[in-house]
Amino acid sequence: MRCVRISHWFVVASLFVGTVPLRSEEPGSIEAQSTDPKLAKIVLIAGSNAFKPGEHEYVAGCAVLRDLLQQTPGVFPVLALDWPKKPETLAGAKSVVFLFDGGDKHQLLAADRMAQVRKLADEGVGLVGLHQFVDVPKDLGDRMRDLMGAAWEKGHSQRAHWVHKYATFAEHPSSRGVTPFEIDDGYLFKLRFVPEMKSVTPLLRTVSPKAASQELTDEAIVAWLYERANGGRSFTFTGTHLHASLAEEGYRRFLINNILWTAGVEIPKSGAPVSVTPEGLNKYLKPAPAK
Repeated sequence: MRCVRISHWFVVASLFVGTVPLRSEEPGSIEAQSTDPKLAKIVLIAGSNAFKPGEHEYVAGCAVLRDLLQQTPGVFPVLALDWPKKPETLAGAKSVVFLFDGGDKHQLLAADRMAQVRKLADEGVGLVGLHQFVDVPKDLGDRMRDLMGAAWEKGHSQRAHWVHKYATFAEHPSSRGVTPFEIDDGYLFKLRFVPEMKSVTPLLRTVSPKAASQELTDEAIVAWLYERANGGRSFTFTGTHLHASLAEEGYRRFLINNILWTAGVEIPKSGAPVSVTPEGLNKYLKPAPAK
């Protein structure tokens, strides 16, 4: 079934004017800090810029992923907007999830952020790049490949939008409990991977129904795992364009399982819990401004 585009835009409730902020240790607040060092901290960094209703809903998407991650015992997810404002937010993180614009608007192009991520990688912290994360200027391609295993390259790589049903999944712990799902998504594909695909585990492949060839080659890879030389783990999925896709249970579990894998958290045999109601999915919904 084709996903329906949402005709609203989403924001985190704690950003509203007049909203009473939550206590800093509560995971529902922005850059919440856990007081229990035994918990696996997973930081989600969401771009706050607006695009089209239901598309590039970075804040709402990360907020839902945060709520889903809270269902796994021993995990403490932290939501940050654009980039962490508190120095302690990234400290001790087991994994960091990035969901924001790429290209010239890429968050890593500002200040020393690329160096910060490089430091996290050197420390073995898990890295998760969603949607446009691997889209960086060509001169940063090798740095991105070193972090994530691949990069989008202008003049070579492509991007497009289509519907695809995923029915089979890689033999990997991150596939536990993942059921088939069909999504209408926008992908980056035909990427530049590391030489010989070393340490890369392809997870999802898809091609446009309009493509001349329907062969699922390496150019069709849109999701993969990358085990870095120092043992650090990276996961990339170039989809996550539409917020509506989170209504699919298999899609939610696919994302959460792989995020947990990068953090070194054991994935249950039946997969991570990813329960959500329509209210939970849309609780960050705010009516679109009147025209």
